[in-house]
Amino acid sequence: MRAPQSWYTEVLRQGDPQWSATTEEIDAGFVRVGFEIEDIEPFPTITGPLVIGRVATIEELTEFKKPIRFCTVEVGEAEPRGIVCGARNFAEGDLIVAALPGVVLPGPFEIASRKTYGRVSDGMICSVSELGIGHDHSGILVLAPGTAEPGADAREVLGLDDAAIDVNVTPDRGYAFSVRGLGRELAGSFGVPFVDPGLATAALTAPAQSEPPAAATGDGWPVAIDDDSQATRYTARTITGVDATAVSPWWLQKRLMVAGIRPISAIVDITNYVMIELGQPLHAFDADKLSGTITVRSATAGEKLTTLDGVDRVLDPEDVVIADNSGPIALAGVMGGGSSEVSDATTTVLLESATFDQVRVFRTGKRHKLTSEASKRFERIVDPEITAVASDRAAQLIVEIAGGTIASPLSEARVEVPPTPNIEIPADEPDRTAGIGYPAGTTARRLDEVGCTVTGTDPLTVTPPSWRPDLKQRADLVEEVLRLEGLEGIPAIVPSAPAGTGLTPAQRRRRAIGRTLALDGFVEVLPYPFMPAGVFDQWDLPADDPRRHTVKVLNPLDAERPELNTTLLPGLFEMASRNIARGQRDLSLYTIGQVEFAGDNVTAMAALDVTRRPTDEEIAALDASLPRQPLHVAVVVTGLYEPAGPWGPGRAADYLDAFEAARSIGRAAGVEVTFTAAEHRPWHPGRCAAVTVDGVTVGYAGELHPAVLERAGLPKRLCAVELEVDALPLTENLPAPRVSVFPAVLQDVAVVVAETASAADVAAALREGAGELLESIELFDVFTGAQVGEGSKSLTFALRFRASDRTLTEEEANEAKMAAVAHADAVIGARLR
Repeated sequence: MRAPQSWYTEVLRQGDPQWSATTEEIDAGFVRVGFEIEDIEPFPTITGPLVIGRVATIEELTEFKKPIRFCTVEVGEAEPRGIVCGARNFAEGDLIVAALPGVVLPGPFEIASRKTYGRVSDGMICSVSELGIGHDHSGILVLAPGTAEPGADAREVLGLDDAAIDVNVTPDRGYAFSVRGLGRELAGSFGVPFVDPGLATAALTAPAQSEPPAAATGDGWPVAIDDDSQATRYTARTITGVDATAVSPWWLQKRLMVAGIRPISAIVDITNYVMIELGQPLHAFDADKLSGTITVRSATAGEKLTTLDGVDRVLDPEDVVIADNSGPIALAGVMGGGSSEVSDATTTVLLESATFDQVRVFRTGKRHKLTSEASKRFERIVDPEITAVASDRAAQLIVEIAGGTIASPLSEARVEVPPTPNIEIPADEPDRTAGIGYPAGTTARRLDEVGCTVTGTDPLTVTPPSWRPDLKQRADLVEEVLRLEGLEGIPAIVPSAPAGTGLTPAQRRRRAIGRTLALDGFVEVLPYPFMPAGVFDQWDLPADDPRRHTVKVLNPLDAERPELNTTLLPGLFEMASRNIARGQRDLSLYTIGQVEFAGDNVTAMAALDVTRRPTDEEIAALDASLPRQPLHVAVVVTGLYEPAGPWGPGRAADYLDAFEAARSIGRAAGVEVTFTAAEHRPWHPGRCAAVTVDGVTVGYAGELHPAVLERAGLPKRLCAVELEVDALPLTENLPAPRVSVFPAVLQDVAVVVAETASAADVAAALREGAGELLESIELFDVFTGAQVGEGSKSLTFALRFRASDRTLTEEEANEAKMAAVAHADAVIGARLR
């Protein structure tokens, strides 16, 4: 929202005639109440004799290739000045701005007397772009008759001691897309009483206050609103005898140009001016081109409308239009139609002021790729109570500037809407929220400055104003009070952690797992929490697999990812694919995050009352409505697990590396994991193991199925692990384990078992038979061949024995080893090789 500093000064002086502030102070004032300043652009400094001139004569020089005029301009001196000019948008008798020799215009561009086109040009007639106060260079600046006398200082007449202030208005503050709204904020920031132009029939004017338009008699133009249009208010009035060729006064043109709107004609300029001043978009129709009742309705499929930009548009039933007996004449809230636009021949104007549905206006603009200053405001909600006041204001200005008579009373069609509900708030709630003791009455005073109606003492009963639909609950009112009091005054105090607390055991376990994997060379990544569509079909997952029970998102950020993850692997696969596509082929990735499984009771619940604590029943219902959200950890490895170098060619990752990653996770969590052969998609059936802890399956590890990898565009050898962290028992190793100071005794044992026997089962049997002296057992060799017999294999384990209270002898260690073999023989049929 861009407007000149002088306009804000005028607004605040309605409440305090002595108020003034520098540009820097106004900047700080807006920031103080939460508005960011995009830009402050002072008007350029122009030195030298810049004066108002009147064009006395115009001589057309036709002997040149392009049209050139030689003008004599009265500049308050004894003799007029001769000036050569190529613009053609002015006539004899018009007031213009003349830069006489010695003037330095923005650029810098110094004006001097010089001979050109066979004449001596003793100055220059200026456009707004040459003066540095606008971007329109299509013609020179023409001032309205009576603006000033020739020879007057143009700097004073034009108000060039000014600056353009551009305020960044967030979408939730539609009221601030007007000088009325921003002026209120600035008044609150500086503690100045605010005179609201939207609450009086006579709004603020410039340069002086004018009387409201006289009440017209007779019948108003018939208007109507169809229910399906969702519009809530439509007003119209006719003004006859207008001069459509009238020139807008300079003060109005200047404010429009600073706001980024090019002045066109007095009538159009006035509708734009009132829109910026009050925030209410208006539109002026040529009444002689209309017939019958003006109706706000939905468009009929196939209807056509040529808008003011000259584009023929085919309308959609979702579009809202303004129509008369001939059909659509405007796109409601977006742009008028070309068939009813005001032209130089217009003598009777129908002035529209209305309130349209913000969603319908937004969708219409997007559908037709059409944005206007009006649609920007309707999309952010326009004050529904300003409609008639804005119409009065525009009618008053049209009569003053373009002449004419208000020929009809205000016609109005209105759809009743529910009144804004009251909000009760304790008077000290902002104090308790900020931790500051504000003076008594601060809450009521600040809410009154916002525009609320405040009654009562404690609690306060607050009725939000019509232009603030964002004020819906107590928290919104608290935010307004704190904002106006100054957020910088709220102390930033870091709360101290109560003694005896810290991370929970589950939090420490999560950190330990992440730290261990990072130390093992894995890199943490953060995949999307949303599931790619069709990934489970790509895996050939059975229809009854629990991972298919996903939670669907009602408003997904990406239509291709409408469901929450039930497994972390799809996101890791995407990360791996993206890295491989960028040339990084040796990968060791991990992620830790929650997954969501939909249950039978997963539902969307209505919002709870935030003014009280939820009841136990409401909390229980909320808990029951949530999906199960366990914490998972997943690992992916591919390419070279051990890098190549002078020491050798490196080693490719295989399923054993996935098993070791699962062991590392178990060690970090303080539990021992075991492996059992399993079949579980998307893993390869022959190279997949179920990871168990105390007999409970907590996840799977191994090499992925080749068909899955091919469909996903991943390398042929890719291994993965996924474990449910929440399924691991929580163990606290407190106090720290005691380390024996006595030496260990190392023993190797080779046993022959059936070829189908699991090495993990054999190791478990040996561990159980060896007793408490066995400290560790590791498999380091597997042998098959004629020496062990057909259908058998030899497994060699390294055993380490240690006693905590003495030096263990070889005999004791050997005895424990033989006991382990005997127990394995009894359980599995293992015999000593």
